[in-house]
Amino acid sequence: MLLEQSDKLIALARSRDPADRERLLMGVVALCERGSQDPAQRAGAQSLIDQVFMTLVSQTERDVRRQLAERIAGVDWAPKSLVDILVLDEIEIARPVIAASPLLGDADLIRLIVEATLEHQIEVARRPAISESVVEAILSRNEPPALAALAHNQTAHIAPDGMSRLVDSARRLPALRAPLSRHPKLTEALGARLYVWVGDALRASLVQRFQLDETALAAAIDVAVIEAKVQFLPRISPSDRFAGHEATNLILVEKLDGAGQLKPGYLLRCLAEGKLGLFEATLARLAGLGLADIQRALSSERPELLAMACMAADLDRGVFAAVLKRVRELNGGRPAEGANGTARALQIFTDLPVESAADNFRRTLAVI
Repeated sequence: MLLEQSDKLIALARSRDPADRERLLMGVVALCERGSQDPAQRAGAQSLIDQVFMTLVSQTERDVRRQLAERIAGVDWAPKSLVDILVLDEIEIARPVIAASPLLGDADLIRLIVEATLEHQIEVARRPAISESVVEAILSRNEPPALAALAHNQTAHIAPDGMSRLVDSARRLPALRAPLSRHPKLTEALGARLYVWVGDALRASLVQRFQLDETALAAAIDVAVIEAKVQFLPRISPSDRFAGHEATNLILVEKLDGAGQLKPGYLLRCLAEGKLGLFEATLARLAGLGLADIQRALSSERPELLAMACMAADLDRGVFAAVLKRVRELNGGRPAEGANGTARALQIFTDLPVESAADNFRRTLAVI
């Protein structure tokens, strides 16, 4: 019986007659349905479908493949090998199968993200209830159209870190902003971050949704604007790094402090981005010291002065060695090592009470 059907279906697959193509489609679907209903015929039907469909793919036009994809897109009885072929076909054929086939697992979807076209990636991102591992693959590829599709997909299993990365991407990708502002996984904290980058209408909706403090957010917007300007400042040599930029650094630090966002960790960010002048302005503000004094300390041969300032700024001893190393890289080797300078600086954290660090800094600086 199956052999006879096989010969008939293969003959239909090779025919160019439109009526034969329609009969072929119906015959393939009927064979799939029979295999799903009769376990005894399932293996034979699977083998026959593989044989017929390989002929179908190589010798028939796209309309037949498209109709077949639409017919089997949401069923669980379709042969997996057939589904695997359809999802790699051109996107108009693959789309319904990617969207609905229950036979596609995470590994199949990730393979499409890695190996198929951008259009296929977008359809995977739109698929309902995709898992965290599939979401991670989309985020890692970082294709803007796929990220936008993911932002619209409110059923996707997006981890908190994934939502945070999407919100960060909204800074450069306006297409993400509206869908993220309505996303059920958007938290109040992420909503406040997103607020900085959206227009007035979306800001109003975020304020209403999360009862956000518009005064604090206005300060955050000011900070973001100034940070954006600082980001594009040219790299400059230690000798002239303050000329024309010191005022901008001080304004940024003041805005950050006023918005409650100036923390010791910002010192590490300044150094990581190579912004020595901004590091000095931040350190001066956090430690309650003068900027000119911080600049003198960093140009000295007394690295323990930097240690005292960092203590006063509440920077942890565990990161000081890395801070000192990075400052020297950005500052022509200063504060210079001197006799056991690094060891002396680290010992400061053990010997000196935090509350007296700023006063000791001033006294030590006064005698050098």
